[in-house]
Parts: sequence; structure tokens; C-alpha cells
Amino acid sequence: HPGIEIKAQYVPTGDALVQKLITAIQSQTAPDIAWVHADFLDKLAQARAIYKMAEFISGPEGLSNEELNDIFPPLLQAATWCDTLYALPMEATSLALLYNKELFRQAGLDPDHPPKNWQELREFAKKLTLDKNGDGKFEQHGFLVPVFPASGDLNIWMVLQWTPFLWQAGGAEINAAQTQVLFNSEAGVQALTLWKNMYDELGMRTFSMAHDMAFASQRLAMVLDGPWNLPRYREMNNVDWAVAPLPAGPAQRATYLAGEHLAIFKQSKHPQAAWQFVKWIIQPEVQASFSMKSGYLPVRRSVLEMKEYQDFLATDPALKAFVDQMNWGQARGAIDNHRVEINRFLAEAIEKATLGKMDPKTVLDEAAAKSNKLLQKQQ
Repeated sequence: HPGIEIKAQYVPTGDALVQKLITAIQSQTAPDIAWVHADFLDKLAQARAIYKMAEFISGPEGLSNEELNDIFPPLLQAATWCDTLYALPMEATSLALLYNKELFRQAGLDPDHPPKNWQELREFAKKLTLDKNGDGKFEQHGFLVPVFPASGDLNIWMVLQWTPFLWQAGGAEINAAQTQVLFNSEAGVQALTLWKNMYDELGMRTFSMAHDMAFASQRLAMVLDGPWNLPRYREMNNVDWAVAPLPAGPAQRATYLAGEHLAIFKQSKHPQAAWQFVKWIIQPEVQASFSMKSGYLPVRRSVLEMKEYQDFLATDPALKAFVDQMNWGQARGAIDNHRVEINRFLAEAIEKATLGKMDPKTVLDEAAAKSNKLLQKQQ
């Protein structure tokens, strides 16, 4: 595409990006394309600021059903708002368990057999949590229960890490009709009770280091993280580490599968050129190359069958562990209009159960009541 030049502008992500885009829309200076996390697409769709993907997909330069079906379904689900697809994924991410093999050996655990279920996760974490000098404080923590202030910017990161535990217990976040949240089910109570118990058992109240610094200093044995952070772990030359799938819950295996999506703005002066870029970036050959160079996961299922990509994964067991989980990955379904608010309600429940030592069922019911009130208003 010699006639198309991509000019990149780097901006903060998350809420800051959404606010910047909304401001640009209001001033008629929106970009042609934005690389946006799926959780924020509803705000742009609600503002009628971005194109429906069907306008491009069904056109003469569009995608075939075979090409569309080759994209991992959860990635399309994550970008669907009010039954309409508003963006296509540029890359995929998931969560896996990173662990310190040497600390496993010191605790009498087999580093080639990481925890495979909740029971083992809890047992291993307790063995790996140590008060080395007998002063009543833990110098080494077995697992990071990722609890952050619900009022802070990291509340979405906390909810994203808790949701796979909800799925692993057989639960769901919301019903198909989007009229009622379901995270206060028995599955939700099981998942939050696990986090509450581990938070207390592993001395998380005194844990104050950034997770990557704690892992690098060998004060943290296990942590949940994504493939985007693998370069940081590879810099830890003093740590013998590996990656494993998330432990299975009482109902099933599950992990978070999502990523950032490309949305095309209605204010674009070059919508067809923007579409050509989107179509190009999701080609299997480009996805394979992008994954191998960036560490992100490919969005096309056929990439996993490409010999070049399989040969690459054979040299990168850490990334392979993330890729191997993709077929049981799930997306957080789009919650029309109220994703940000419901994220906050759920984050508040997690914070109250762990930091506040409140009953998991009680706080989940409170969050569900607030969420359902919002959902009922939009009907």
C-alpha cells in the first residue's frame, strides 16, 4: 500500500485515552483510527463516533465469512455493542501464571509441575510464603492476590484478573439479555472467597512492592500476568522462571482472552484507507510476524497452524504457554452503556471482601443491586 502512510500518535491508555478521544470528537479532530481496549468501545459507539464494521466487512474490499470466522470468537464478542460489531482486534492478550522455579525447589515443590487447580494454588502459595527471620512479617510471598483500590486507575486490572476465577467456578458476569448481572452467584462467591482467604493467608496486607520488582527480587513466587510483560521478565537474569496455564477451578479451565481493537472514526477523511490498514494488520502472515516481534498473541486461529509460527513457539516456551490457553479463553461480554460503572461496583466488592474483611456474598449482592439498577434504567 505505497499510497497509504500511517502517522502514529502515542497517548496514555485507559480512561485517559477515552477522554482524549471524546474531546477530539467534540472538537471535530478525531483520528482516522484508534487502538482501543474493548472495555471502552461502548463509549465511542454510544457517541456514534465510530463506524459499524459491517459497513466495511460486507463491502467489495471486505472480509469473507471464512476470514471472519478465523478470528477467535471472544475477540469479536468483546467488540460487540448492542449486537453490532464496532471494531476488529489488532492483537490478543491473556492471563497466565508466572512462577519462580528456584523458589519452588527450595519449598520442596516440583518446578515442572506448577499448580493445576485452585486447591494446589492455595497449598503451593502457603508453602511459598515465608517469615524467614521470625519477626512475624513475611519476607517472601507465595502468590500475589491482585487487590488495588477500587477508586484508582487499576480497578479495571483487578476486575480483569478476578473474572477468570468467576468463569473457572462456572459463573458468568451478566445474562445474555443484559438485564441482570450474575457475578453474585454461588460461583462468584466461591471465587471471591478464594481471593479473600488467600489475601489473609499470604500476608497481602503488608505487601507493598510492585509485582515485577517483587518477582525480580525473588520475594514473590507466583503472579498473574500477560504476554505484554514478558520482555520485563526476560530482563530478570537472576530469576529462573516459567509460565503455566491458569489453574483450573471447580468447574472448568478458563482465562481472560481479549486485547485492543482498531476502531474507525466517522470523522475520518480517509475511511477506506483506514479499512485497508485494519484489513492488512489482521492478515495471518502479518499477525504471525507481529506476534513474533511484539509478544502479543495472534487474533487469527489459522496462525497457530502455520509452521513458521509453530517453529517460533518451540523457541519461546513462555509465549507458547499463553498461546496454548487461547482455545479456552473467554471475553468479558460487552455491557451496553455501563461497563465502566459496573467495573467500579465489582472492584468495590472485591476491595471490601479482601481489605475490609466483609462477607463475599454480602458485598457481591450489593454490587449486583447497584449494577442491576443501572441495567433496568436502560431498558
